[in-house]
Amino acid sequence: MLFSVTQILIASAIVLLSFIAYLYSDVIRARRKLAWVPQIPRVPFLGSIFELGDLSRILSDFLRITNNVKKMAYYEVGNKWVLVVKNYDLLEFILTSTSTSLLTKSKDYVSFQPWLGNGLLTAPGPKWKKRRKVITPAFHFSILEQFVDIFESNLDILIKKLENEAVGKPKTDLVPYITTCTLDNICETAMGVRIEAQSNKNQDYVNAVKDFSKIAMARAFSSWKTNDLLFKFSKEYKLQNRNMELLHGLSNSVIEKRKQELQNNKNVESLEENSLGKKKKLAFLDLMLKSTIDGQPLTQEEIREEVDTFMFAGHDTTSWAIAVALYLLSNHPEVQKKVREEQREIFGKKRDRTVTYQDLQNMKYLEVVIKETLRLYPSLAMIGRLATDDINFKGNIIPKNTLMTLFIFGINRDPDYYENPEEFKPERFLDSTGKHPYAYIPFSAGPRNCIGQKFALLEVKSTISGIIRNFELHPTNPTHKLQISSEAVLKSLNGIMVRIEKHKWE
Repeated sequence: MLFSVTQILIASAIVLLSFIAYLYSDVIRARRKLAWVPQIPRVPFLGSIFELGDLSRILSDFLRITNNVKKMAYYEVGNKWVLVVKNYDLLEFILTSTSTSLLTKSKDYVSFQPWLGNGLLTAPGPKWKKRRKVITPAFHFSILEQFVDIFESNLDILIKKLENEAVGKPKTDLVPYITTCTLDNICETAMGVRIEAQSNKNQDYVNAVKDFSKIAMARAFSSWKTNDLLFKFSKEYKLQNRNMELLHGLSNSVIEKRKQELQNNKNVESLEENSLGKKKKLAFLDLMLKSTIDGQPLTQEEIREEVDTFMFAGHDTTSWAIAVALYLLSNHPEVQKKVREEQREIFGKKRDRTVTYQDLQNMKYLEVVIKETLRLYPSLAMIGRLATDDINFKGNIIPKNTLMTLFIFGINRDPDYYENPEEFKPERFLDSTGKHPYAYIPFSAGPRNCIGQKFALLEVKSTISGIIRNFELHPTNPTHKLQISSEAVLKSLNGIMVRIEKHKWE
């Protein structure tokens, strides 16, 4: 007997409603368990999308919704639920936990997996622990010390470019200059190859890095592009595939070449001492090629994942920190003067002498300037974790599959921990007595903190030091105001503009 059209429509509606009920049953359970958290207004099925704006507004939106006694908020998007946290106690609880239930990154990081796979940034808790143990020695100070020459070499190119193209102009956007310099640094330290981004070479690779970062972040905040099947119908999917072919192609070719060199004993000295008994420079890639997990060497894919992760995580983050620190110095001449005085104490009359690792360690005032910069403008405004089980926090439940957004930008500016938190005041870090460590987390904290923070600080110091020794930075007229947007890292939608003049070192 044939079914009538009406019966078919009714049956279809029942199936659809049953499917929707199945999808949202977890949301409803989560909503009940999170009743102790201030909840953002929502509409059926769509959640809180009308309460939250686009990426350009996400920081102000998160500041607004966490501006309550509990300093946290719960919102829904589709069938996902998110806990936004700037509550000190909960941040400390999450970040210090060694439980695999709290060590897994949130599902938002899936957007980065086409490029980074299961590298250190995106790996789930158990795999992350093994990778972290293997990679930690790569950031020993004896290894980092050997990168100083690379930083200085690329800094020389940057200084010449600024002399030729920026000095005397009413305004210069620092972003393209600093970004290509840090990309040169990361390629040479991570893979041992020079891509000469500052000389406008390998622009396809440079552009692929930028494009991928934009696509990945747009996916993370999209209500439908996070779905792999639906994403394939978007225009960004084809662009991402082209980018992946280029990015993975370069990484794989460099890895294969390095492997072959080692097998042929042509590059043995790069992993051993030279004739003078001094360690030669080690690329991060060299160390990965030597590493083992459970007695087995890393596969080419595993090595590529970590090299690509280092490329991604150590490129835009440092360029942002450098550029925004220089911007703040241009607008605070009294702070810039103190930074330059410290440089004079270290270098005397020999401004252009070879910079040493110890020189960079001695830049204590510059270090607090960088700390204050990252308090106000952390490279990562937020990080995500996933509760892989129900979590008990002070008698309250954070249900399984909760996406937790740890709001770094918010806690770093909390007036409960910082007097006049919107002010740029490096001196606040000269005395750390009584400070709350989890109210300053630009590199995250706890076991899953940023493994490359010492590398980043070294590179940022090196670059700012060189620029301050060669140039005077001034605000533009009218004064440039940053238009902050939270992408993969913080960005200024209107660039980072300063006025640059040559400095006479006497």
